[in-house]
Amino acid sequence: MTTTGRRAVLAAGASAAAAVLAGCASDGGPRRPSAAERAAAREAERVARAETALRGRAAAASRTLLERYDAALAAHPALRPRLAPLRASAAAHAEALGEGGPTLAPAPAASASATASGTPAAVPATTPAAPPVPADPAAALRELAAAARAAADAQTAELDAAPPEYARLLASVAAAGSCHAYLLTEGARR
Repeated sequence: MTTTGRRAVLAAGASAAAAVLAGCASDGGPRRPSAAERAAAREAERVARAETALRGRAAAASRTLLERYDAALAAHPALRPRLAPLRASAAAHAEALGEGGPTLAPAPAASASATASGTPAAVPATTPAAPPVPADPAAALRELAAAARAAADAQTAELDAAPPEYARLLASVAAAGSCHAYLLTEGARR
């Protein structure tokens, strides 16, 4: 559905909802919505549910990546200088995509010096058990890069179904995720 078509459906749904709420006929008595008004209202509700589900999936992909960063940092504190800026970016993406999702709180493994230096450290307040992290730091970085690629791929796959403004945000976050994957693997070799 094109942007114009989606807007027309939403406008028709809003008009139908207003007519239903008003419920008044020209003679002052109650009026039943027409079949077209009911159909428009159902379509507007369907579009809203689909968009809510899309936003939830995109935010979940970013939160999962953030959990992977936290697990890698907890398992390999020596990687903090390299991972802290990427983790801060992932936290900002999770928050932006969540729009009213879980509140972000300080990272459990954040050091006082990292917080004092202005490095943001935020994770979802209700984080499930951390995923396993390889004991080898290089393997941990490869797994983290794979998680960044997976999140970027998931967000890219949602672009066609996203409304224009959210699609731009998704594209930006997906591009950043691809950059993270590069920096975690190829970029480190330079």
